[in-house]
Amino acid sequence: MLIMLTMILFTFILSSIVMFISTLLAKKTITDREKCSPFECGFDPKGSARLPFSLRFFLIAIIFLIFDVEITLLLPLVSVIKLTFIKTWVITGTFFLLILLVGLYHEWNQGALDWSQ
Repeated sequence: MLIMLTMILFTFILSSIVMFISTLLAKKTITDREKCSPFECGFDPKGSARLPFSLRFFLIAIIFLIFDVEITLLLPLVSVIKLTFIKTWVITGTFFLLILLVGLYHEWNQGALDWSQ
């Protein structure tokens, strides 16, 4: 029991010493290069957080998210073809794709897919 207590105490002291030495030797810079660089989206991290951003970028991101979810909903349609009747499968798949195509036509008609502006 005494040996086990000694080993635990030795491990605790050794790890505390290593953490203390690493804290002393660590190079701490106030102006870190990564913190001063812009994020992936291009915003300046040191500037104002209230700057407006492009609504076009937000709309493209939302459209991408919607189509990503639609693809996720289409994938199980392929795997259930052997479990359902072919007529039911075709009607369900056609109806779902028709809804997607109507949504795509609506976005195209509203000019949401015209990225040249």
